[in-house]
Amino acid sequence: MKESDQTNPTIRITDSEENAFMELLSYMYSGKLTTAEPTRLLDILMAADKFEVLSCMRHCSQLLISLPMTTESALLYIDHPCSVSMVNEVRPLIDASKEFLANKYKDFYEFKSELMNISLAGIEAIFSSTDIQVETEDDVYYFMLDWARARYVELEERRKILSSRLLPLVRFSHMTCMTLQEILASTDNDIDREQVTHRIAEALLPKAYPKQLEGALAAEVTTCSRFAERAYEYKPVKLVAFDQPCPQIIVYLDLTRDECSQLFPSGRICPHPFRLLGWGFYLMATCEMDEQSKLCSFGLWLGVAKNMKGSSCFMVDYEFAARKRSSGKFVRKLEGKISTTDETHGCSDLFGIPWSTFIANDNLFINGVLHLRADLRVLLGQPKLQA
Repeated sequence: MKESDQTNPTIRITDSEENAFMELLSYMYSGKLTTAEPTRLLDILMAADKFEVLSCMRHCSQLLISLPMTTESALLYIDHPCSVSMVNEVRPLIDASKEFLANKYKDFYEFKSELMNISLAGIEAIFSSTDIQVETEDDVYYFMLDWARARYVELEERRKILSSRLLPLVRFSHMTCMTLQEILASTDNDIDREQVTHRIAEALLPKAYPKQLEGALAAEVTTCSRFAERAYEYKPVKLVAFDQPCPQIIVYLDLTRDECSQLFPSGRICPHPFRLLGWGFYLMATCEMDEQSKLCSFGLWLGVAKNMKGSSCFMVDYEFAARKRSSGKFVRKLEGKISTTDETHGCSDLFGIPWSTFIANDNLFINGVLHLRADLRVLLGQPKLQA
């Protein structure tokens, strides 16, 4: 430390630092500490940081990692004002604290109200995790807005925190199209319009032109956490929408073999809902047992969720298709009509084969992924009914 070269060094400490400093001196001569109490160890760690005693910093970090951790202690450790040059000495402690918080608050909805009282550093640690369980990424975005509004009263400070610390945690590439459209059309002063538009464009570019991505950008999309998919309850889908010659939306749903296996014997997967002419629709993949044969099979359903106020009722032609490895093309499996006054239409045995045959079918699972497509077209020339 800087005092090492002084013949008669003068060291100034506050009264609150005295006990920690004496422990530090003892450690420098004996290599041991006389306490294992977390608060005192943190004080000694801060003293060791101040006087650049690296071995003591490492020792305190190891002791703190070995002790039971709480939310309060984890937040103290990640908020510890360590010198930039010394941060590597406490990195294992900071990483362990972040991992503890991410694991404890994995269930977003169980701890949502408690999360409102977590510090900024804690929020960053929790929402940097891919393992957090949320229905959709939309909920993460709206939580960030609510948290910032509750913690930062001044608009400029709130905008700064959202832009630099919170919105970078949101994985825009996995948000629903409906919410992305609402964000782009929003006039909310809390967010930086230019930055959010850029992030949304950045998120959608790989989806629109996956084959055109090359070099560094392609590598970043593959490895960067902001593109990684979390443990969503509602699975993201890809959409292509047309206005002419008739309103139409094509939905692409990819399910891994592991995801399908988890459906057995009576599970379901609900992807993101989507909107057509103001009405909400959704797909649902299921595993269902036939009452007579007692055999399970793969089912796919189309449902009507809700409508925007004032939207007219209409009929929709729909088609379900699956891609085959043999041809590389989507093959139609089911077609029908559904009205916005209906609830669900579909089929409990989309492929006409038992579950065991379906799950082992490599012609359907291309490199371990089942590629499904739902094509919805609004029937023209219908009388308009007010909903």
